[in-house]
Amino acid sequence: MSFTNRLKTFLVKNLSISNAEAEKLIFEKRVKINGKRGRFTSSVSNGDEVQLDGEIILEKKKFIYVKFYKPVGVESTMDLSIENNIVTALGHEERLFPIGRLDKESEGLMLLTNDGSIYNKILKSEHEKEKEYMVSVNRSMTPDFIKSMQEGIIIMGKKTKPAQVFINKGNEKSFRIILTEGLNRQIRRMCHKCNYQVKKLKRIRIVNILLNDLKPGEWKDLSQTELENLFISIGKAAPSAEGSVRPRPQKSH
Repeated sequence: MSFTNRLKTFLVKNLSISNAEAEKLIFEKRVKINGKRGRFTSSVSNGDEVQLDGEIILEKKKFIYVKFYKPVGVESTMDLSIENNIVTALGHEERLFPIGRLDKESEGLMLLTNDGSIYNKILKSEHEKEKEYMVSVNRSMTPDFIKSMQEGIIIMGKKTKPAQVFINKGNEKSFRIILTEGLNRQIRRMCHKCNYQVKKLKRIRIVNILLNDLKPGEWKDLSQTELENLFISIGKAAPSAEGSVRPRPQKSH
């Protein structure tokens, strides 16, 4: 949950002092926000570090950004009461929330973070952020099928946006598709409308982030380059990040 308070209000709430006492601390230059002198006009949010006489009152929140290979069978939910939820599957020490979903039968790339500020910028279709998928269907594809997938199909009462579709060489039942929207079970619904059944669906890219060599159940911190390029694409300045790989969580028996 994010918050923003005037510095005086923040001090009153967090130190249980009066308005006059808070004003005195600010006037005497005893309060710093991210290393700089706090002023009466200053605001404090949960991304800031606040110090009083050199002692930390509010520690600057560390934002975490990871990519995760969601296996088939895992639900894209944070509800721990649901079996095979993504929180348990991820096994991260911090509580991260997923940016978007993949249905239970699908697999592949998911982004998770504790930074709510990038959520809508990536998800909302009006921002035209690309997501790429590998899809296998139950029979050979026809030119009409490819054309329909490219031009858009009416599902859930609306026509899907134009998509890029590429047939995989040597396999007439497999294709790549790049979408700029994320309707519920969109690819499966589009294929069904054309009398095709999806046999396998794997997301391999979100904006500039690639699944690459991650294995099902593995997660990896985004590299600084990945973060910078992602944040450039959504118009934000990227924080620093360190990359490290974590193995697939082991199930207890």
